[in-house]
Amino acid sequence: MVVAKNANVATGREGRANAVELTQRVSAKLHFAPHDILVASTGIIGSPYPMDKVRIFVDGLEPDTADCSFPAIARAIMTTDTVPKHVVVRVGGATIVGVAKGVGMIEPNMATMLAFFFTDAALAQPLLHRIFRKVIDATFNCLSIDSDTSTSTAVIFANGLAGAVPEDEFEDALHGLALALVKKIARDGEGATKLLEVGVKGARDSAQARRVAKAIVNSPLVKTAIHGADPNWGRVAMAIGKCEQDIDIEPERVRIGFGDLQVYPDQLAARDLQRLSDMLRAENVRIAVDLGCGGGEATVWGCDLSAEYVSINADYST
Repeated sequence: MVVAKNANVATGREGRANAVELTQRVSAKLHFAPHDILVASTGIIGSPYPMDKVRIFVDGLEPDTADCSFPAIARAIMTTDTVPKHVVVRVGGATIVGVAKGVGMIEPNMATMLAFFFTDAALAQPLLHRIFRKVIDATFNCLSIDSDTSTSTAVIFANGLAGAVPEDEFEDALHGLALALVKKIARDGEGATKLLEVGVKGARDSAQARRVAKAIVNSPLVKTAIHGADPNWGRVAMAIGKCEQDIDIEPERVRIGFGDLQVYPDQLAARDLQRLSDMLRAENVRIAVDLGCGGGEATVWGCDLSAEYVSINADYST
């Protein structure tokens, strides 16, 4: 059960009681035990559910005639999203469907984002759990819109009706689907005009690589430069330098590039700066960094920062 536009956060005992009532009402309608009903909420913080509206909606449900439309689900759970996010992939004789929402207040631990995955593949619960956590860590936990966090949900449901599929094929398919949703969220980030991908390699380990990549993708100066196609690559170097606890990162070993154009430590000619500016006008911008410290690597995704982002969030609750 998803409640969009109300997070039911910081609502105290009333909020808990409302959530319990919601599970009881839905379970009575669908003939499930209340503990089998998952409630996910997203939206304004500090306001109780509008229970009069919620009761009318739930009491009006007709489960025997209801149709399951995943595109409709993706649209129904939207808040400040501008487009629904829905992806389908096939793996063997099975299908995986993913729907998600969220375009602001996103920085893992996954933030104000909902993601639901459904499959008819048959996998044992411990195996599915392990695969799902691995995939989420490499995709949704590598996503950031604005470095802010809030409540979140990511769940996978499997009914097993299509039978078994090879474990590695299922994991690859689920990873591809999750990554497609991540890119849809980043591309639809509040006020965003560009998808930003930051890849870091040559790190001491994957944790360091992700930390540096996040410092870059979360930098307001980097994000605004990309929005304006300003070839000020020094902002990327600045973001790396903010990781001041990583004292093994030495400037002499660092390499910074945009696409296939290396910008540091090379001295860029005027024509290269123009080429970089042209690259930053594209809808997809990739920054590549080599720290020269080891074999760790990570890729994260985000977006640019525009005046529209300020406008959306200046008026969010009013």
